[in-house]
Amino acid sequence: MSRMTPVFFCIALAGPGVAAPSFDCAKASGAVEELICADADLAALDQVLAGRYSAAREVTRGLDAGAAEAENTLKAEQRGWIKGRDDCWKAGDLRACVEAAYLMREGHLVARWMLEAPFATTFWTCGTPANELVTMFFDTPLPSVRFERGDTVDTGTLTPTASGSRYEGSFGRSLWIKGDEATWREADPDGTTVTCTAAGS
Repeated sequence: MSRMTPVFFCIALAGPGVAAPSFDCAKASGAVEELICADADLAALDQVLAGRYSAAREVTRGLDAGAAEAENTLKAEQRGWIKGRDDCWKAGDLRACVEAAYLMREGHLVARWMLEAPFATTFWTCGTPANELVTMFFDTPLPSVRFERGDTVDTGTLTPTASGSRYEGSFGRSLWIKGDEATWREADPDGTTVTCTAAGS
């Protein structure tokens, strides 16, 4: 929105006092983009996420090895996320779906690319001492976590549960924490679970 005309059009479309998202509301298409342009809180979330994505791209460009591949992967993931966000038109509660999509994506970007310092790090022994899981927790609006196990790095976000704290990652991975113990579930199609104990407990 570097040109003046689209900026004013977007403000007019959204209404007085409504923040503009990172994209041009003059070109908004579909129920999701139109909703974001009309909703100040969603527009603000879009601006925040645009900043997070830009910061993540800067991190990939600064990698010692594999920078181009990492940036291309990040771009592809972002395109996939936008497609998923836009599919919220199918949801029963459009706004709730869009908001959740933004919060989950922000949590993923922060945890995956370490855009903030974690407020806590826990080392878990899962089965045998050599089978270690490292979790780093981030104080994002939707609490997020970075999983490191062997050569695998994944991220997760907090999901509602009756007890403890459950973080859902990619491809079925999850960590359900109850005090100093946790249940770790491997990614699909393996899907096996193992009990983990926090170091020092």
